[in-house]
Amino acid sequence: MGSSPIVASGTSAGGGGWRWHNSNGGGKSNCIISKNGNGNHNKESYVLSSTFAYFFVSFVVLGSIGRFYARYMLTPNVRTGITAYGCREDNEGSWAVGVYYGDSPFSLKPIEAMNVWKDKSAAWPVANPVLTCASLSDAGFPTNFVADPFLYVQGDILYLFFEAKNSITMQGDIGVAQSIDNGATWQQLGIALDEDWHLSYPYVFEYNGNIYMMPEGSAKGDLRLYRAIDFPLKWTLDRIILKKPLVDSIIIPHEGKFWLFGSDHSKIGTKKNGQLGIWHSSSPLGPWKPHRNNPIYNTDKTMGARNGGRPFVYDGNLYRIGQDCGETYGHRTRVFKVETLTANEFKEVEVQLGLEESIKGINSWNGARNHHLDVQQLSSGEWIAVLDGDRISSGDVIRQFVLGSASVVSVIALVVLVGILLGAVKCIVPLSWCPHNMGKRSDTFLARERPIISSKLRLFCSRLNRASSILRAKIRPNTCTGVVVLTVTIIVTVTLTCVGVKYLYGGSGAQEPYPLNGHYSQFTLLTMTYDARLWNLNMYVKHYSRCSSVREIVVVWNKGVPPKSSDFDSALPVRIRVEDQNSLNNRFRVDPLIKTRAVLELDDDIMMTCDDVERGFRVWREHPERIVGFYPRLVSGGPLEYRNERHARQHNGYNMILTGAAFIEGRVAFERYWSTEAARGRALVDRYFNCEDVLMNYLYANASSSSVVEYVRPVWAIDMSKFSGVAISRNTQAHYEVRSNCLRKFSEMYGSLSTRKVEFSRRKDGGKKVKATHPLNQDKIITGEDKINYQPYG
Repeated sequence: MGSSPIVASGTSAGGGGWRWHNSNGGGKSNCIISKNGNGNHNKESYVLSSTFAYFFVSFVVLGSIGRFYARYMLTPNVRTGITAYGCREDNEGSWAVGVYYGDSPFSLKPIEAMNVWKDKSAAWPVANPVLTCASLSDAGFPTNFVADPFLYVQGDILYLFFEAKNSITMQGDIGVAQSIDNGATWQQLGIALDEDWHLSYPYVFEYNGNIYMMPEGSAKGDLRLYRAIDFPLKWTLDRIILKKPLVDSIIIPHEGKFWLFGSDHSKIGTKKNGQLGIWHSSSPLGPWKPHRNNPIYNTDKTMGARNGGRPFVYDGNLYRIGQDCGETYGHRTRVFKVETLTANEFKEVEVQLGLEESIKGINSWNGARNHHLDVQQLSSGEWIAVLDGDRISSGDVIRQFVLGSASVVSVIALVVLVGILLGAVKCIVPLSWCPHNMGKRSDTFLARERPIISSKLRLFCSRLNRASSILRAKIRPNTCTGVVVLTVTIIVTVTLTCVGVKYLYGGSGAQEPYPLNGHYSQFTLLTMTYDARLWNLNMYVKHYSRCSSVREIVVVWNKGVPPKSSDFDSALPVRIRVEDQNSLNNRFRVDPLIKTRAVLELDDDIMMTCDDVERGFRVWREHPERIVGFYPRLVSGGPLEYRNERHARQHNGYNMILTGAAFIEGRVAFERYWSTEAARGRALVDRYFNCEDVLMNYLYANASSSSVVEYVRPVWAIDMSKFSGVAISRNTQAHYEVRSNCLRKFSEMYGSLSTRKVEFSRRKDGGKKVKATHPLNQDKIITGEDKINYQPYG
C-alpha cells in the first residue's frame, strides 16, 4: 500500500513553503505534504512546473482542435448576422410564420409551391417563412421570435397580428404587419399592443362595426377584450370578460350563440395543455355562462385540447384547431370536426388537415414543430392560411448548455486521467488544498465541528490520490494494454471536445437559409451522371435534399438503366431526366419543368456543407446575371493553357467559374447555350467529350461587357470520385491538354477572357463582400414565361 499522508510542521531560518512529492511503496504513490527549507525546493518547483506544463499543453492542443472544428464543421447561426438586436437564442425557440394557399382548408400548399415571384426582393419564387424575428428586428423592434399568427382581412389588404417576444424585456408583445399582395411580402407596422405583462395569441374579430382583440394575458389573471380606436396600431381596454387566467382563448358564433373556448391551467388537478373549457353567451361582450360539462377535456396533453388557432367553417361544418404538445410544447396542430355544440353537450372528432410535414428536420423552418394555424377564405374564393413553425424543440438552449457543460467536465476528467497514466499528474488533489484543523482546542466550534469535516474531506482526498496511484501502477503506458487505453482515452477526449464546442457555441446546428431583403427563395439542384456513379448519387441526394433552399433535384441520366425516384432517401422530389444520347451538352438542356429561376449545377461527386450552398445562393441572388460558384480558374497568357486553382491564387485573380459547382439563371443560361451562335461550341464539346463548362463561361462573357463570374469560397469540399474510382477524367495531364485546346478554339469563336480578371480580394469569402442591394436590372430578365410554364402567382 502507499504511504499515508504526512503533515510536517516547523520552520527554518530560510523560510518554508508547502510542497508535495511522491512516496513510492509497492509500485504505488501518494501525495505527501511537507514544510521544509530550501532542500526540496527544486523538486517541488519541478513537479509543479511539469504538471502545469502538461495542463497548459493539453489546453492549447484541445483548444486548437475545438477551434478547428468550429471553423470548418459548425454552421454559423444565420439569424445572428441579420441584426445586432434581435434574433437571439431563446429557450422558447425560434418561431417564424409561413403562408399557405389552397382551394379549400384541406388542400393547403406553401407559398413556394404556388410560384409567387417578387423581383424587387430577389425571391424567385418567394419561400416560407415570410415573417421572422429579423422582419421586426430590422424594422426597429428587437424580437427573438414571432408566433401565434392571426389574419384580419380588409378588402384586398391583409393584416397579420402575432406574438413578438421582445429581446430586451423578454416578454411577449403584439405586433402587426400588412400585405397588399396576398401575403407574399409584408410591411412591418409596429407593435399594436404592449402591456406590463406577457401577451400572446392575439385573436382579432369584428362585431357590430367594431374591431376587437382578445389576446392571452393569463399572467394578469383575467381575460381582457381590447377595442381598436385607430386600427391597427391603437387599442383601448374595452372590458374584462372573464376573471380567469385563460390560455389561448377564441370566440366563435355558432347556431345563434357565441362560444368561448379556452384553457384554465390554474386549477388544482388541471393537466397543463390537456384542459379545455367552454362558455356561451348571446354576445361576444358577455356575460358568459360555463358549459355544463366544464372542463370538457382534462386529458393527456397529446390530445389537442389546448386551442391552436381560429376555428373555421367549411361546407357547413365547424372545425376547431388544437395543439398536440406531447413530444414537446407545440409539437403539431390537430384539426377536429365539431359534431355537437350545445350548452349541455360537446362532441368532436379528429380529421386530417392534409398539410405535408417537412422531413428536412432542423434544416426546415418548421421541421421540428408547429402549433398555430389561422385559415380564412378570401373574396376570390381562395383560402389562405398562416402557420407558425420552429426548427428546434422547446428548451433547446438549456439542453445545449447542459450537454456542452457535461462534455467539458468529461474532457477535464479525461485529461487528468491521461496525465495520471503518463505520470505527468502525480496526484489528483494535493492535500494542501484540503482544509485542516489549525484552530485552538479552546475554540468550541473548531474543536467540535471543523475537525470532523476536515478529517473526512482529507480522508476522501487521500483515498482519491491513492486510487490514482493504483491505476497508474496497473495500467502502464509502455505496455500494449496501456497504449490501447491511452489511445482510446485520447480519441474520446478529442471527440468530447468537439461535442462540447458544438453544443456551447454551435447554436441549434440548423442549416438556415440566407435571406435577401428580408425574403427567402429556392433553387433547383441539377446534376448529370450515369449508372457507374450510382453510389455517389445515393449519398449526394440524401445529403443535399436536406439543404434548406433546395426545391427539387433533377438528375440528368446520360447512360445505362436509370434508377427510380423512389430508390433515393430524399427529403424532396427527385426527377430523373433520361437523355437519348450520352452528351455533356445535356447538362444545359432547356427544361420547362424547372420552376425556379436559380439552378445549381453541381457534379454528383462533389460534397460540401449545406451552409456553403446557401451562402452561394445568397450571392447569386445579389448577382443573378453572373455565374456564381465555388471553383475559380484563371485563363491568361499565350498560348492559352488550362491550369488549376493554384495558378489563379498565385496571380490573385480569376475569370472563369467551373459550372460543376455553380449557380446560374436556368432559363437564360440554357437558351444561351442552345442558341445558334453556340452550335460550333457544342459540336466541339461532343467531339472532345469535355469543356461544356468552359463553353458556358465564354458564352456568358460574350453576352456582356461587365463582370460575369463571382467566386464564393467554400469552407470545405470533397471530391468523392477519389473514393469511388469512377472519375470521368482520371488522367489529369490529358484532361488539361484537352481543355487547353478548348480554350484556344473558344477564344477564336467567342473572344478572349484575359481582360475579365477579377481579384479574389473583392469578397470576404474569396474577396470583399458587397453590401446586399437590389439585383442588377430592375426589370425581369426572364421573358416568355408561358413558353417554359413559369406561373407567377397573383
